[in-house]
Amino acid sequence: MQTLPNPPRGNGTLPLSKRLKLDTHNAHQRVDEAIMALSPFASLEGYRRFLQVQYWFQQQTTALYHQPSLNDWLERLSERCRYAAVVQDCQDLNLDDATLKPSPLAPPPIPSHAAAVGWLYVSEGSNLGAAFLLKYADQLGLSVNFGARHLAPSDSGRGLHWRRFTAQLDALPLSAKQATEALHGARDAFQYVKDLTAIFAPL
Repeated sequence: MQTLPNPPRGNGTLPLSKRLKLDTHNAHQRVDEAIMALSPFASLEGYRRFLQVQYWFQQQTTALYHQPSLNDWLERLSERCRYAAVVQDCQDLNLDDATLKPSPLAPPPIPSHAAAVGWLYVSEGSNLGAAFLLKYADQLGLSVNFGARHLAPSDSGRGLHWRRFTAQLDALPLSAKQATEALHGARDAFQYVKDLTAIFAPL
């Protein structure tokens, strides 16, 4: 029997993690630019602005990390949550509850578990890219033990931590509709972070 060549793989047949990366590339780049516009490593004042954005974002995603049904989908998800580390960092730098709460912007709704997966993809990806941020934070006297705990790698290392997460994403038996919901969720998460950074934009 003649072996037919495999058809070209469109975005719809890529693993979910690859689809999320491709679909949100531009949004991710815009968020990176918005974060750096805060001058987060020029001074402790700039870093506090960055930390506030991190706090508000992690505040919105922490419930997802602890949702039992999502932990059924993604093994040991709750152990990945960095909200407690962000809270400690804020305490280190004297950011009090009056400054931080409540979040100044209500996040867009997360209508489904699949959409939540997109938000978690953005949250987990931010830790993957935190290695160079931690180096800059060190120049301000911050470390994984003071002020920059939420930038710390996991015990297994950033690369392996991320690969395990994306492997779980790619193994989810999502329908085409659910995959689309995950993409929308990731876009919403990136836009929410960008909107939070805009709070600190000069008038």
